[in-house]
Amino acid sequence: MFTGIIEARGRIASMERSGEFTLIRIRSEMDLSDVRVGDSICVNGACLTATGVAPAAGEFVADVSPETLRVTTLGDLKIGDRVNLEKAMRLDARLGGHLLLGHVDCVGRLIDKRSAGNGFSLGFAADSGRYLIEKGSVAVDGVSLTVNRVEGARFWVMIIPHTAAMTGLTEKNVNDKVNLEFDIIGKYVEKFVSGRDQRSGVDEKTLRDYGFM
Repeated sequence: MFTGIIEARGRIASMERSGEFTLIRIRSEMDLSDVRVGDSICVNGACLTATGVAPAAGEFVADVSPETLRVTTLGDLKIGDRVNLEKAMRLDARLGGHLLLGHVDCVGRLIDKRSAGNGFSLGFAADSGRYLIEKGSVAVDGVSLTVNRVEGARFWVMIIPHTAAMTGLTEKNVNDKVNLEFDIIGKYVEKFVSGRDQRSGVDEKTLRDYGFM
């Protein structure tokens, strides 16, 4: 699992086809001394397995499956592109963002970008606004953000200068694509409610009325 707090930005050093998979090599300044083959690393919001690690060179390699290429923006990456990186969270560390699985729900699109003081307001369009709630959490390219406003399947977030510098989100242009992962708690709550009868007295309307959905 991940927190959505980006540790470093990496750069795509190479991309090679290997059968149906794509082998990507990423170079960064992130400390890889504690990363072993088989460990998970979140790349632009997508959980990948490190299949090769070279800490001295600041590089790791990951195999990207056809399914991951299909449902994320990783298939659009080119050599030299920069990506957001986060190692899997430790259970003895602070949870500074929110719980993420690194399983991208959909590819969204930047629809609005404007300066707001020292920061930026960014608007995105998703496939659905089902799990979006104001003041709730969402991950954009692996970055944990608070939803400020929701209009159907569109939502807006505020990017502070530190987040802009660490993630590159404000370098994106309108119509650029991003990976989106919605709050896992909302998805589990919906599954729980939809699979129960009404004897408990708790239904979807009740949860919405009290702000859980």
